[in-house]
Amino acid sequence: MTVLVFLAALIGSMAIGMPVAFSLVVTGVALMTWQGIYDTQIVAQKILDGSDSFVLLAIPFFLLAGELMNAGGLSKRIVNFALALVGHRHGGLGYVAIVAAIIMASLSGSAAADTAALAAILIPMMRNAGYDVPRSAGLIAAGGIIAPVIPPSIGFIVFGVAANVSIPRLFVAGIVPGILMGLSLVIAWYIVAKKETMGSFPRRSWSERFQAFRDGIFALAMPIFVLGSIRFGWATPTEAAVVSAVYALVVGMFVYRELKPRALYHVFLAAAKMTAVVMFLVAAAGISSWLITQANIPGELAGVLEPLLDDPKILMLGMMVLVLIVGTALDFTPTVLILTPVLMPIVKQAGIDPIYFGVLFIMNNAIGLITPPVGIVLNVVSSVAKVSMTQVIRGVNPFLLAQTGCLLLMVAVPQIVIWPYRYFLGLPFRW
Repeated sequence: MTVLVFLAALIGSMAIGMPVAFSLVVTGVALMTWQGIYDTQIVAQKILDGSDSFVLLAIPFFLLAGELMNAGGLSKRIVNFALALVGHRHGGLGYVAIVAAIIMASLSGSAAADTAALAAILIPMMRNAGYDVPRSAGLIAAGGIIAPVIPPSIGFIVFGVAANVSIPRLFVAGIVPGILMGLSLVIAWYIVAKKETMGSFPRRSWSERFQAFRDGIFALAMPIFVLGSIRFGWATPTEAAVVSAVYALVVGMFVYRELKPRALYHVFLAAAKMTAVVMFLVAAAGISSWLITQANIPGELAGVLEPLLDDPKILMLGMMVLVLIVGTALDFTPTVLILTPVLMPIVKQAGIDPIYFGVLFIMNNAIGLITPPVGIVLNVVSSVAKVSMTQVIRGVNPFLLAQTGCLLLMVAVPQIVIWPYRYFLGLPFRW
């Protein structure tokens, strides 16, 4: 019955148009009332506790770094470097989009920001070269969702805080899956592109490629600088986020000189708006997460899933299907905040590596960003490319299938995720 109260309050409040953050608070109040422990002071305290974490300071700084990167010319130079490498191939701009998406994912950790930047630069070029614009928009959307998986990832920060899991380990574990997501897009684009007639760019000489590399060296060095400081223990994720924001500011203003002082107000305002949305969701989830534990909803769900606890792969498959379904209706951050306290006790009870689960969980939620009907990233690319949502959904389908297949492969072969991250961290191998 407690589960029904939880679902009725959450789904009912969202069905009448209430914002997700307020729906989470309403759900918490409904559970408290059902258990007979309603207290306004507890509600206020748990909301404050939900956002009272030093680690969460990384979120505004990584978001700011992404905005500074786009406004300061770093994103443009990453695209130019990718264009010099693979722009001459048939369907070359598609490969440029994938390479640039992987590099940019290691800078900002925001799927929406990366997608908007790539679409603004590449869609006009693709349209002029005779590419199918909805298909191109779908590819860019699918490339944008690599951002929550390749570190530094805002999704990993939110999950790490909610699940009490090491964020640096999540960062390291996300590298290989993020690259594999990109490779799955390469394969899908190769299959799609060879059936269509597309314009191509002249092959660049090695000197021109070197010039593009030299022009973008400061942008390309940023992920190495940020991730290296975390990997070797020189900085925490929060400190690395501050460094990345300062780095993007200095490079944009004084090296590339494209970030003008008058633009800083709009950059900071955009980052503040995105931060407010994310942090309010995190704070509102504090009360519902606490009451999910108090009401023993994970225990009730574990009872339902008990027959699967002895088979971790089948259990993982079942949980991934659940997340995929929820992700079609909810945005990324609410899904993470709602399902993490429900699923993590089951993960621990089944003996599944929490880091492995966290990576696949975030990857699954990222796929939800290009899954209709919500599909926030689809809305972003539809707006930038000026094509209808229906057309973008048609265009993204091959790449959605490719990345879902990549996810299922990691469910079937968990060593793909577990072995690399344990090797990088010098840990013994285990399931």
